[in-house]
Amino acid sequence: MASSADNVFSRLAAKLHDSIHGSIAASAADRRNPASARGAAQVRSEAIIETDIPSRLDALPFGRFHVLVIVALGITWILDGLEVTLAGALSAELKRSTALGLSNAQIGFAGSSYLAGAVLGAFFFGWLTDRLGRKKLFTITLAVYLLATAATGLSWDATSYALFRFLTGAGIGGEYTAINSTIQELIPARFRGWIDLLINGSFWVGAAVGAGGSLILLDPAVINPALGWRLAFLIGAIIGLVILLMRFWIPESPRWLVTHGMPQQAAAVVRGIEAHFRNLGQPPRGAPIRLRMRRHTPLGEVARTLFKTYRGRTLVGLSLMASQAFFYNAIFFTYALVLTDFYGTPANQVGWYILPFAAGNVLGPILLGHLFDTVGRRVMIASTYAVSGILLAVTAELFSHNVLTATGLTAAWMIVFFFASAAASSAYLTVSEIFPLEIRALAIAFFYAIGTGVGGVIGPLLLGMLINTGSRGSVAIGYLIGAALMIGAAAVEAVWGVAAERKALESVAPPLALAD
Repeated sequence: MASSADNVFSRLAAKLHDSIHGSIAASAADRRNPASARGAAQVRSEAIIETDIPSRLDALPFGRFHVLVIVALGITWILDGLEVTLAGALSAELKRSTALGLSNAQIGFAGSSYLAGAVLGAFFFGWLTDRLGRKKLFTITLAVYLLATAATGLSWDATSYALFRFLTGAGIGGEYTAINSTIQELIPARFRGWIDLLINGSFWVGAAVGAGGSLILLDPAVINPALGWRLAFLIGAIIGLVILLMRFWIPESPRWLVTHGMPQQAAAVVRGIEAHFRNLGQPPRGAPIRLRMRRHTPLGEVARTLFKTYRGRTLVGLSLMASQAFFYNAIFFTYALVLTDFYGTPANQVGWYILPFAAGNVLGPILLGHLFDTVGRRVMIASTYAVSGILLAVTAELFSHNVLTATGLTAAWMIVFFFASAAASSAYLTVSEIFPLEIRALAIAFFYAIGTGVGGVIGPLLLGMLINTGSRGSVAIGYLIGAALMIGAAAVEAVWGVAAERKALESVAPPLALAD
């Protein structure tokens, strides 16, 4: 076992060394002969190639390779669920003087810091993902997450805790852009909707793990809670280290490679993927497309694509992302505070209420996901958003009149989020498939950042302040705002949504590099 691990790390170190050495050598050569470097770049940028790589990827049957991609990349959402749940479940413990002695406002600020970090991380790493490639960035962003979440467990006061939560969020935000881009470009079109929803819904597997872990780590009979909350954050760092090794075997996106002037490498990657399918026979061939290779896409072209060419799609993306971000983060980040402040639930028992909450969220994408590929995107997205908003409004009314017990509120959340989980997952699916490949990661970053910035950061702060009033009616108003946003987003999707089900990415949004 030790020898195997040594070999893995040796190969990883060798690859890193070669990559760095090659980059330095190339840079030195460019400095010695800048005219030659510019000429080579111009030739590569202007060359037109014909490729059938997209159709070959979409024609593949679902197999073990795709399972590897889903596990190695999709587990990011499990990490995010783990992080968010731990922060929520531990919030009551963090208020104790034996921990960090945080106030409700400071806990809300830390939650918003996490989301603010995710916003900035998504923008920065999303920009790099479109320029440098998917594989490089989903390795870097995971490393950022791993180090920051480990540091969170070493926090010594409110400021350090908020800072480390900010950095953890930056890593997760960057993960969203790199991972969503890669998955969309590797999964066949006819499975893309369901797979994407399953992956995004796996957030709640992480939530369940976090809730279960908090029950153990905050149990005085098992471990001193003053130490347990610190160990809780180390769980994420350990998982992140394992995933870092798993991702070593995931290839770069062939679609990204061929567009960025590396058709030979792209073809080699596709042949390697096809080799995983023993009974494939002759590799499937589809209609080729002609692409004008480019090194990068200028930000001006990105802006024109988002705000002129696809203005309606941009409105849809912003509506879906902002509404679900407020809906989820406002409720989930403050759920532990509602349980402790309004129902007197002991801090070390909060996890028992989060477990069934998480179960409803996991089941939604599993049971409804395939309908997004059969019934269609527009109908299912609009329906799940509208039903979620209506059910939340009903729950808010019942909560304001003190009709629900803690168990009753949890049951209500299970029903609400059964639909809301599928809705929220479909928002990520939408923004990652309806824009051209060249700006996919940055588009995901844009919608995630704006949506999270508007909905996610404001939501926890607003609900934290409303909970501080001690008024059920005030908290219910916060819930009703979330309901109104979801219903509004449903209307936008119904009118301007894109029917992208079972279609190749290149037909949903033609590449900017298309030469025809």
